[in-house]
Amino acid sequence: MQIGIYSTPATETAAKTLKKILDDSDIKSFPITKSKGKQADCVIVLGGDKGVRNYFHRTFDATLPILGISEGEASGFLAQIDLREFASYVNVLKKQKYIVEKVPRLGVKIDGRNVYPVLNDVAVFSSKSAILMEHTLRVNGDEVWHDNSDGIIVSTPIGSSAYSMSAGGPVLFQDSAVFEIISVNSLDVTRRPIIVSNESMIEIDDISARLHCEVVLDGLERYKVNKTVECTQFSPPAKIIRLKKDTTAISALAKKVHLAEELLSMPPSSKLLLKTLEYEGSLTQKDLANKTLLPDRTVRLALSHLLKKGYVKKKVSIRDARQKIYEISKIE
Repeated sequence: MQIGIYSTPATETAAKTLKKILDDSDIKSFPITKSKGKQADCVIVLGGDKGVRNYFHRTFDATLPILGISEGEASGFLAQIDLREFASYVNVLKKQKYIVEKVPRLGVKIDGRNVYPVLNDVAVFSSKSAILMEHTLRVNGDEVWHDNSDGIIVSTPIGSSAYSMSAGGPVLFQDSAVFEIISVNSLDVTRRPIIVSNESMIEIDDISARLHCEVVLDGLERYKVNKTVECTQFSPPAKIIRLKKDTTAISALAKKVHLAEELLSMPPSSKLLLKTLEYEGSLTQKDLANKTLLPDRTVRLALSHLLKKGYVKKKVSIRDARQKIYEISKIE
């Protein structure tokens, strides 16, 4: 068996630890690069859910099964294994006694130009918050609505527990053959999320706002859009390795629901920081201030609250011992 390891500069130390575990189990491994070379049976991706999404946003062979591994304690939907527990599962990987789950992806065209497919969601918003965006939604060529709202989200089943859930969308089981569409804060109070077949052609057309509009892919990258965004099911789907038989999207969702209940009683700043850490992964205090646009003092107080409650943990940065890294703690 031969395994590729995909890492970034931020996960180099974790990659060395991972390689040692594989070497001790007589499993050959090599770093994955964009250049074609060695053939792998599967690829281990470090960096948690965000790392897996980043991997599939690059020009790699999506036909290979992927094992996502996090370096923190937070369970994910794409990366369910923590590096510290990987050694106890390495024989399951070696004997290939795992399940490979096919995760649907959305293919995206912006103004007729193809961009990379996404695992979670496609969001279209004005380039500046608090400015209404006008758009027309068509499914398979038929107009569904003409709307004025903050924006619109098209989500896969695995992405339904991310941004779309925060915007009031339903949570979909991962094996559902559907996509969901959510109009965010529509002026039409009767507007509700809709579910469509994953064979559908979803078109967001006549996009306009006082400022230019942007398409946000998986919460990672932004593209300017002039008029039209098209979304269809992308082939092939992502192949995700599941080593834990008793750890499914349902158990991960249960933890998320528990967290959502606790969120109701938290200050808004704490909610925002927690959601940012959930979506972005481990961040420094400075990173949190930059991404949330909250004042430094507010970020410090919110982090203090989250640390006291046990929802966030603090550790020393490997790259700079003077800095502290914050990440979501595991919810039991």
